[in-house]
Amino acid sequence: MQLSQKYSAISPSPTLTIDAKFKSMKAEGIDVVGFGAGEPDFDTPAHIKAAAIEAIENGVTKYTPASGTLELKKAICDKLLRENGLSYKPSEIVVSNGAKHSLTNVFGAILNPGDEVIIPAPFWVSYPEMVKLADGVPCTLETKEENDFKFTAEELEAAITPKTKALVLNSPSNPTGMVYTRAELEKIAEVILKHDMFVVSDEIYEHLIYEGERLSIASLSEEMKERTIIVNGLSKTFAMTGWRIGYTASPEPIAKLMSSVQSHATSNPNSIAQAASVAALNGGIDFVCEMKAEYKKRRDFMVARINSIPGLSCRKPCGAFYVMMNMKALIGKKCGDEVIDSAAKFAELFLDKALVAVVPGEGFMADGYVRWSYATNMENIKKGLDRLETFVKTLS
Repeated sequence: MQLSQKYSAISPSPTLTIDAKFKSMKAEGIDVVGFGAGEPDFDTPAHIKAAAIEAIENGVTKYTPASGTLELKKAICDKLLRENGLSYKPSEIVVSNGAKHSLTNVFGAILNPGDEVIIPAPFWVSYPEMVKLADGVPCTLETKEENDFKFTAEELEAAITPKTKALVLNSPSNPTGMVYTRAELEKIAEVILKHDMFVVSDEIYEHLIYEGERLSIASLSEEMKERTIIVNGLSKTFAMTGWRIGYTASPEPIAKLMSSVQSHATSNPNSIAQAASVAALNGGIDFVCEMKAEYKKRRDFMVARINSIPGLSCRKPCGAFYVMMNMKALIGKKCGDEVIDSAAKFAELFLDKALVAVVPGEGFMADGYVRWSYATNMENIKKGLDRLETFVKTLS
C-alpha cells in the first residue's frame, strides 16, 4: 500500500539527527563533545518553575482555549507593546506548542498549492519542509558570506515572481547569527509593500543580540504590521525549550484561521507551561541579560580560536548562539584513507575520529560550512576547539 507522497518528500532534520547520534555516543560513556542542537544550556529560572508548580497544585491541569489562555495572550500583548512598540489585541495572538508549531500553522494559513515562499540561505533546516507540507514551493535566495550572509533589497526584488506569496525573515539568524540593521529592514520593507507580500518574521532569538538594534520589521509602519506575521516563543529567551510554548502575532483573519486548525490538530498548548509562561513574560529580563553576557564571552572566544586555525575561518555573528565555520580549504584533504569531499564528510569524520559533533552546512543550504553552537559551557568549547585544531593538523 502506497504511503503519503507529500510526507515521503519531507527530509528529516539534520540538526536533530546529529544531536541524536551525539546523545547516543554520550550515553555509551564516550567522551564526546556536542555543538549541534540549538538549546540553551542554562536552567529555566526558578520563578518560572515555581509558577508551574503552583499551577499544578492549584489544579491548572485542564483544557484551555485552543489558541491559549486569555491571561497568556494578554501577557504576550503587553510584551510586544513594552519591548517592540507593537500594539496587538489578544484575538490576534495564537499560542502553540512551540515556535516550530507556530510556523507550521502560519504556512498552512497563508499558502495555497503552488504559492512560492522566498527563504534566504543559509536557512534553518525546517523552513522549506514546512512550506512543502503546506503545498507551497520553497524558493532559495542565496546570500554571500562577504555580506554577512544577508540579502539586499535588490536581491529580494530580483527573486520575486508572480507566484511569490511570502518572505521568511529570521533575524537574528539560525544558523548564521547575523542581524539585519534598521536601514536594511527599511529597504526590504519597501519591496514587501510594493509587491503586497507577507513577511513571516521569525524572532525567536530577538533577545540574543550582542551588537546592533533589536527591531521587528512589523514596527516600521502600520502597513508593514498588516503584512507581517511575527513568530516567537519562550524557548531561547527563558531557556524553556522543553516547555513547548510558541506564539504568533498577526492580523486577526490569519489568527482565526490558525486557531481553527489548531483546535482540530492539537487543541491547546500545555496548560501548566502556559501558566509558567505568564510568569516568564511578566517577570523581567534580568536573567536574559546575564545569559546574553555569558554567550557573548563564548562567542568571542570561539570566533577568535577558529580564525587562528589555518584553513578555517568564520564571521563574528551579532546574535543567536551559532557560528558558521568556513571549511572550504579542507575540501580534498584526507583523514587517513578517507577524502573530505564535503562539509557532511568533515562532520562525520570529526565526530568519529575527534569525538566532536557539529552540524554540516548542507542542511542549511550552505555547502562548505559547518555550524557550531556555543550554547554550551566554556570548558566544552575549549575542549572541542582543541580537538578541532588537532584534527585539522592530522589531515593530509
